[in-house]
Amino acid sequence: MTNMNRRRALTVLGLAPMAAVLDAQQPAQPAPKTPHVTPNQPAGATPQPKALSPAQRKFFTAKEYRTAKVLADDIIPRDAKSGSASESGALEYMDFHLSVEDTSPDVRTQMRGGLRWLDTETKRRFGVAYASASVAQRHEILDDISWPAKAKPEFSAGVSFFNRFRDMAAAGFFSSPMGWKDLRYEGNTFNPNWQGCPEPAMQKLGVSHAVMDTRIPSQVRVEG
Repeated sequence: MTNMNRRRALTVLGLAPMAAVLDAQQPAQPAPKTPHVTPNQPAGATPQPKALSPAQRKFFTAKEYRTAKVLADDIIPRDAKSGSASESGALEYMDFHLSVEDTSPDVRTQMRGGLRWLDTETKRRFGVAYASASVAQRHEILDDISWPAKAKPEFSAGVSFFNRFRDMAAAGFFSSPMGWKDLRYEGNTFNPNWQGCPEPAMQKLGVSHAVMDTRIPSQVRVEG
């Protein structure tokens, strides 16, 4: 698409904030510096999940799965940095979450109805189903439903569906090992030389470590 970078937009719109909390005690004596070794990140070495077979799918029908796979890869396509949404296991993630009891029936209805609407709209314009349309044809439709503020009223149902589908596909992608690497997320990485938050950053945030000097040590009562 000429007017939209879907991957960049997703890093802003499709992700929940990610935070890591570290609670460590300072040693009495400085620890000797050691060379940085390969961090222990089991998740990073986890192989990508295999695509679900028809017998394994719990929500998507064969037709819905085919349309959803193409749509997910239109939203997060393969690039030089990482694979596409379907290659990350996002469709398996979506299939599972849409099948569990905690998911509202309204969400399932919207997902099925949205995928059917997408196929119907593509056939109306180009005479083929969404998965069989060309990239340019698919993106023409996505341009009409991916920007809520610019969308025409007649596309309101498509806009609502696309927003939900995009968020679920992004959640599946960015919660996978492939997505973590795409974001350069480095949580769970041991760094023996970490010295705390840099002072310029502390000043910018308007905070100081001096607040710890005002803390009153807790007293532990030991009963005999």
